[in-house]
Amino acid sequence: MQLTDNFNIREFCCNDGTRIPQEYIENVIELAENLQVLRDYAGAAIRVNSGYRHRDYNTRIGGAKNSQHLYACAADIIVDGMTPQEVADLIEKLISQGKMKEGGLGRYNTFTHYDIRGYNARW
Repeated sequence: MQLTDNFNIREFCCNDGTRIPQEYIENVIELAENLQVLRDYAGAAIRVNSGYRHRDYNTRIGGAKNSQHLYACAADIIVDGMTPQEVADLIEKLISQGKMKEGGLGRYNTFTHYDIRGYNARW
């Protein structure tokens, strides 16, 4: 299922192959729409390292107990040609301009976490 011009639902499925439950489809659509804005502004491809996670998988990999990934509201991403810090800075700018939804933003060494929780959370 194509979610936006550049994102397909398969990219957001759990890394163990589990599909996104129907009850979370609207969440992943909203997430993809926000990531499409980022892609359009960055002018570069985005790879989703981790999208939806079911509870057992999330526990197995040491994810946060109430992670936004559990609800298909989060993605850990890499943007071609950009550092995680540059990606986070661009997301912050787009949020401040009202072009992306406020949410969680995590800066890691090799990827950036973004989620659509609806309020500011930073780490």
